[in-house]
Amino acid sequence: MALKIRLARGGAKKRPFYRVVIADTRSPRDGRFIEKIGTFNPLLPKDDAERIKVDIERAKHWLSVGALPTDRVARFLDDAGVYKRAQRNNPEKSKPKAKAQERLEAARMAAEEAAEAAKAAAEAPAEEAPAAEAPAEEAQA
Repeated sequence: MALKIRLARGGAKKRPFYRVVIADTRSPRDGRFIEKIGTFNPLLPKDDAERIKVDIERAKHWLSVGALPTDRVARFLDDAGVYKRAQRNNPEKSKPKAKAQERLEAARMAAEEAAEAAKAAAEAPAEEAPAAEAPAEEAQA
């Protein structure tokens, strides 16, 4: 029998409250469980001591028996120093999606074209200016 340490949702609509339970992986999320080892109230502030309560000794026991925590419970147990959670890194997650990348590319191309136009405009009057100034100087003399 494969065991999980996971959250079972309770509470009212839009007011979640979770029990940290040991359950068979085949049982439903809020269904039958073997033992309740703690609670989690996400509505409380993160620094509140009542936000997460876990019986550390029972968690150690179930981990030694072979129960695997879910990602969220693994975070709680890692904070308590009971379980070492492997760090995850997904560099693809922070990249913009396809349409946003197209927009960024279009904006970059427009900026390059504007820079080239400004550079060409800056060079063109510099060449014409001495020729335009010469007749004006002759007229003054």
